[in-house]
Amino acid sequence: MKNDIGAYKKVIGSLGEKIAQEYLRKEKGFRVITKNYTCPIGEIDIIASDGKTLVFVEVRTSSMPSAAYAEESIGSHKQKKLRQLASFYLKAKKLGDCLCRFDVVIVLMEKETFLAREIKHFKSAF
Repeated sequence: MKNDIGAYKKVIGSLGEKIAQEYLRKEKGFRVITKNYTCPIGEIDIIASDGKTLVFVEVRTSSMPSAAYAEESIGSHKQKKLRQLASFYLKAKKLGDCLCRFDVVIVLMEKETFLAREIKHFKSAF
């Protein structure tokens, strides 16, 4: 049972990241640079450019009706971790003087159909 829940969450999370990526590209005009950037200290869901700004995007996917949790799930510990990951990326790519920000995209899905019901984009979330 525990493995089933973990597998379900992984599938939903992956689907949500794909939906968020397409949304940012098509609706917001972002250029996606990389997805699921992994380094020794963790992973960033999406790295994109919004004009001249490099954007580190955290995606949260939630099936209805548990949507409220998605917006509250990026606490100070996660924010600190994302800042560390961004710093690692900037150093690895030698992008020291780059203009950056952190966005959050929440994808709310229908539990039965896995269709995105709503997408919320929080620009400069923290």
